[in-house]
Amino acid sequence: MFWSGAISVGVVAILFAVACERANGQFHKLLSISPYIPLLVTPLGFALIVYLTRKYFPGAQGSGIPQVIASLDPKESREVREQVLSLRVTIGKIMLTIGGLFFGAAVGREGPTVQIGASIMHKLGSLARFPQHDLEKGLILAGAAAGVAAAFNTPLAGIVFAIEEMSRSFEEHNSSTILMTVIIAGITSLALLGNYSYFGHTNETLGFGSEWSVVFICGVAGGLLGGAFSRALIEVNKGLVGTMGTWIKANPVGFAAACGLLLALIGLASGNNTYGSGYSEAKSLVDGQTTLPESYGLLKMMATAISYVSGIPGGIMAPTLSAGAGFGANVAHFFTSVPAGAAIILGMVAYFAGVTQAPITAFVIVMEMIDNHEMILPLMAAAFIAKVCSRMVCPTPIFHTMASNFIRRPKHHAKMD
Repeated sequence: MFWSGAISVGVVAILFAVACERANGQFHKLLSISPYIPLLVTPLGFALIVYLTRKYFPGAQGSGIPQVIASLDPKESREVREQVLSLRVTIGKIMLTIGGLFFGAAVGREGPTVQIGASIMHKLGSLARFPQHDLEKGLILAGAAAGVAAAFNTPLAGIVFAIEEMSRSFEEHNSSTILMTVIIAGITSLALLGNYSYFGHTNETLGFGSEWSVVFICGVAGGLLGGAFSRALIEVNKGLVGTMGTWIKANPVGFAAACGLLLALIGLASGNNTYGSGYSEAKSLVDGQTTLPESYGLLKMMATAISYVSGIPGGIMAPTLSAGAGFGANVAHFFTSVPAGAAIILGMVAYFAGVTQAPITAFVIVMEMIDNHEMILPLMAAAFIAKVCSRMVCPTPIFHTMASNFIRRPKHHAKMD
């Protein structure tokens, strides 16, 4: 039963990834007809998705990571845990995230895959007699880790993610459960898709000495920008005060439509580069195959924030990496002696660490994505500098803050934004 669950996480993650890519491809076909189509399609699509989410799939909003963190809290009741990790929410998460990408949302599939993986492994509890400790925490952690590993093809990052981000503490009792689930899900992905690096391979290196100044700059800039991004989402998640906050609470569908329109306007301003997860844009920057507008990083950050606060399901991990690549490209212009690819990679890890405040996960996941172990030390340094700077702007990690907000809400009104 355990092996079946781990394999299922890998298979579902792959099918989910394929469906998301096809949905994003269909949206870009619409863009090829006219770049103005999103001005109509995206607001209507956002409104429809938020309506369906609130009416039929409460708990499927957002990235899914805060929901899983909340389900691990010992104070949470079994009823709430069953709600956020239910089959209904899992199906809704899959369908509505795909729908969001079809309508041009700047979201990723990796965060939702965490919730999907945790839900699949949690359901093992009703089919097999696992010890209570594994049932309540170990399997959920293992499913979340396997979701990251299968989504990015980064098994080591999956384990680190479970340790650093999902639990913020590690119990040795859960280590074998997490490790085995990640291995099995990774083998499943390897068997079906083959061995690949998420962003390909780069040979960029950074010599020790004066070139390391770019590490400090990327770390500080990525940390401050990432902290500002997280702080903005946290404030909106808590609920805005005044007339605007009252209107948003009373008109969630209308607010989603307004977010969709704003996202479409940003898409026009960016030359249609800010839609979707940003995977292709980031990969092209890393490979040096294209030059995006100087404003890409900032516009992608705004598009991601707008997509998230609209209330539709979707993650921020891949869009965050893409925005970070844009910021790294901006920094590269000021350091002509540093390989552009190295600055771009540093921008990715710094901004990701700034948003999540999980520096170990940040540099491990980027290291595995680019298949370049020679950049380990610069990536580590940039990630930890970014975390320190991020905490100056946003004192608490975004996912854990949102999970805490969810836990503190009255259960009959609980929802995850």
